[in-house]
Amino acid sequence: MSKYVITYDVGTTGVKTCLIEIGDTMRILASDTAGYGLYVDDETGVKGGAEQDADEWWSAMCSTTRNVFNKCVGVTKDQVEGISFCSAMQGLVLVDKAGNCIRRPMTYMDQRAGDELKKGIAHGVQIAGAEVTKLLKYLRYTGAVSSSVKDPIWKYRWVREHEPENFKKVYKWLDVKEYLICRLTGEFVMTQDSAFGTLLYDTRKGHEGWCKPICDMVGVDMKHLPEIKKCTDKVGEVTAKAAEELGLAQGTAVYGGGGDASLIGVGAGAVEIGDAHIYSGTSGWVGTVVPEQMVDTGAMMAAIVGANPETFNYFGELETSNKCVGWVKDHLALDEIGVFLKRYGNATDSLEQVEFNMYDYLEEVIDTIPAGSNGVIFTPWLHGNRCPFEDPNAAGMFFNIRLNVGKTELIRAVVEGICFHMRWMLERQELKTTKYQKSKTVRFCGGGALGETTCQILADILQRDVVVVESPQNIGAVGAAACIAVGMGAIPSIFDVKKLIPVKTTYKPNPANKAVYDRNFKVFKNLYKANKENFAILNG
Repeated sequence: MSKYVITYDVGTTGVKTCLIEIGDTMRILASDTAGYGLYVDDETGVKGGAEQDADEWWSAMCSTTRNVFNKCVGVTKDQVEGISFCSAMQGLVLVDKAGNCIRRPMTYMDQRAGDELKKGIAHGVQIAGAEVTKLLKYLRYTGAVSSSVKDPIWKYRWVREHEPENFKKVYKWLDVKEYLICRLTGEFVMTQDSAFGTLLYDTRKGHEGWCKPICDMVGVDMKHLPEIKKCTDKVGEVTAKAAEELGLAQGTAVYGGGGDASLIGVGAGAVEIGDAHIYSGTSGWVGTVVPEQMVDTGAMMAAIVGANPETFNYFGELETSNKCVGWVKDHLALDEIGVFLKRYGNATDSLEQVEFNMYDYLEEVIDTIPAGSNGVIFTPWLHGNRCPFEDPNAAGMFFNIRLNVGKTELIRAVVEGICFHMRWMLERQELKTTKYQKSKTVRFCGGGALGETTCQILADILQRDVVVVESPQNIGAVGAAACIAVGMGAIPSIFDVKKLIPVKTTYKPNPANKAVYDRNFKVFKNLYKANKENFAILNG
């Protein structure tokens, strides 16, 4: 018998709300999208700031929830058996005892806390940006190290140092979806994967939970840390107030869900040990399912806690992935896209439909340019970079522009640059994961997987099969539905999700493009080494 659930994929730029039927497969019956603001630098009052408004998250949830019921009139709110989330991770949402935000949440992109990082861990004799004794202590307890300025520990300490009056009001430290769970249910909880994302979570067998030695070392008050739950646990029920605002039934079960780094691979069907997936949304990453913790401090990669407590997700992140495509839209192709929409679309189309139309246009353009973009190379580091090198000063660039280069080469080069960076991270991961891989096939998902040409470019650059499932832009929501399915007993475990998510298309690499892509990839990797000092001069 089918079960109906609602899931929220809460990203950096908007929320995607999906009404999903769980049966022999996971089927999206209706979806709706709403955007919200991202406030950076001057808008936050500090250099490196990146904040959002929690009320905007909630307003987007309310409007999209009502819209999915309007789009699917055959399902009522009383038939919905569960609600869950997939969300961006490593945010800092500080709330009081009533669950109200004390200040605007900081996103994972926020990098204001450079001084706090230096005082806390980036001093003395260092390995991979961390003082050696603290590094060893971290690895002993957590298996990962908080050595990035974007990690939430340092944002927490920034608030303590710079906003003492706000800090006095703090009752709990939450992440994005945990705040929304609190607003839905009144419960202060955090799922295991989000807890790991704070880098305060003890991963040792038999010791799983908040780690007092690490909290003491980095100056975090453990009273601020909420109760930890599994991603598949029922964590509460929708309150009367939340039900009225959202258009849901009071008492509907709410499940923990997970962060995007945990659930997007699940939604893509990459759940078995050795399975690899590549995600290209606003940010992007490469993840491989592994049975043990592992870390590559030199590349800022670690095996993170995910939705399945029996496995880890070995993870490397690109901070601005499809965000680069959005930049192309706004700064290189806005006029052309407008013409395209008038011809093939509708100016009043929904945000989701406009996104599809934009991809249609970009696909049409880049397919006219040969592999390698006539020698033009783009670096997709529009907000610094995290893996396989950590450098907040790194930036995007076009390299090797000549008189015969036009806008179309630049647009294709952006797509290729994103794919080159994914290859770089995948190859670095495979130094540790090859022994677990049963095949070289990679699952590709996110908005970047909407275009056939983009998928083929990725297959050609990787020189391996790339598979795409139905609705690749919605797999975060599908991963959240998988948590509900396990939690309510519809399937035994996360391992069983793959049979509910069939592959739609497989892209085979074109051997004829291997030489030009191998050549350009070599140059791509050299560009950071050659310009590291220049980035520091201009952006440091």
